Amino acid sequence: MALERLQKVIAEAGIASRRKAEKMIVAGRVRVDGQVITKLGTKVDSFSNITVDDEPIERASLHTFLFYKPRGVVSTASDDKGRKTVVDYFADIPYRLYPIGRLDYDTSGLLLMTNDGELANLLMHPKNKVAKVYVAKISGHLLPEEINKLTHGVEIDHYKTAPAKVKIIRSDKAKNTQIVQLTIHEGHYHQVKEMFKAVNHRVEKLARERYSFLDLHSLTSGQYRELSHAEVDRLKQVD
Repeated sequence: MALERLQKVIAEAGIASRRKAEKMIVAGRVRVDGQVITKLGTKVDSFSNITVDDEPIERASLHTFLFYKPRGVVSTASDDKGRKTVVDYFADIPYRLYPIGRLDYDTSGLLLMTNDGELANLLMHPKNKVAKVYVAKISGHLLPEEINKLTHGVEIDHYKTAPAKVKIIRSDKAKNTQIVQLTIHEGHYHQVKEMFKAVNHRVEKLARERYSFLDLHSLTSGQYRELSHAEVDRLKQVD
């Protein structure tokens, strides 16, 4: 179970800023499970009973969902063109959710939706190198030297991509297309499409099948499920 600093939990509950929360702790105004805490940096879990001036705080209710994003849906809260957004699928959820990262309008697959800003920032930070697995239908067939370029990084949009893993799933000689699995650890705009373009192949269809250890499992397009506490805790271990 993930532990969080006491002053951070107090701040997220809207009691005070993190700095003022620290002063409250030092002043002996905070109890955890009935015990006065004066040491800064004390960590608590989601089941800890916390009071400030003997009044219990309301812990922020954080939720993260695994969503199977359909094609033809934008990964934003609203769209000036009137297109359907990922947020529209969560209209019955009583709290505001936003996507962790994004998938292109014509890309389907696994997208995380959350109201946990800390988790979102953690997963999107480049240093954490979260694995993302895509399956692409491309025009033509990858040559050995093109696979080598992808696995060692290609130049796109003035930067070189990190090494990727490439796996050929199926080739269709009659249609001159290929199904390729690509694993990357970055999240640049149109990255997968641009990587294949850099080795002279057009992406005809694209889906994200895995994000870290998560996959779509039994979900169908447009469906979602909430992650368990254990799954969220595991995601936070990337730090």
